[in-house]
Amino acid sequence: MAPPKPRDLAALLLTLTVVTGVVDAVSFLGLGRVFVANMTGNVVFLGFAAAGETTLSVLASLTAVLAFLAGALAGGRLARREDDHDALRQATAVQAALIAVAVALSATLGGGTRLGAELLIVVLGLAMGLQNAAVRRIGAPDLTTTVLTMTLTGFAADSKAAGGPGSHPLRKVAAVGAMLAGAFAGGLLQLHVAMWAALGVALALVLGVLAVLHHAQRKVAEGKTSSAEDVSGEQG
Repeated sequence: MAPPKPRDLAALLLTLTVVTGVVDAVSFLGLGRVFVANMTGNVVFLGFAAAGETTLSVLASLTAVLAFLAGALAGGRLARREDDHDALRQATAVQAALIAVAVALSATLGGGTRLGAELLIVVLGLAMGLQNAAVRRIGAPDLTTTVLTMTLTGFAADSKAAGGPGSHPLRKVAAVGAMLAGAFAGGLLQLHVAMWAALGVALALVLGVLAVLHHAQRKVAEGKTSSAEDVSGEQG
């Protein structure tokens, strides 16, 4: 499958960054102060919980890390069998299915019970691990969709003020803005509406990304069919 144009790809990755902000807002605010995408935070939380911080859960953080690793493992195997953008398309399809399950779980079990919270952490951790592995294969350093530390470092260290080339400053700012917007929207819905509503927004965004990737694949397939027909006609 031919890759989307650079601007289209950047827009898709920024959309997935918004999804990360929404999902992590839901998990932190609604599932017991745990992240399902930001694994750095979970590792730190594990240390805090082990030290005796009672508002944090070793079980929740460990579950999130293991679920994320399982999703990344699946995404890594997928990425090695397909080209970069087909891997993203297939991973996004599975991610959409997992977030749809999370919407259903949040609307029925909710996150207020131990069972409901743990199931949601597993499902969402799998979804975000898949996303991270597929995006990593593409290799856009400023648009990882889940980690902003290197993006912010690059914004400052690569800037002209620091003697660097100042490459892609707007893209770096857009990545930070996308995460912030997702966290704001997810937090607003989680705190004032319902968990399922926040996850529904995440699902809608992922389905939008998937629709664009499917459209790109269909155009490539039509182009190949047209080329094959032209060759056949010339030979005839």
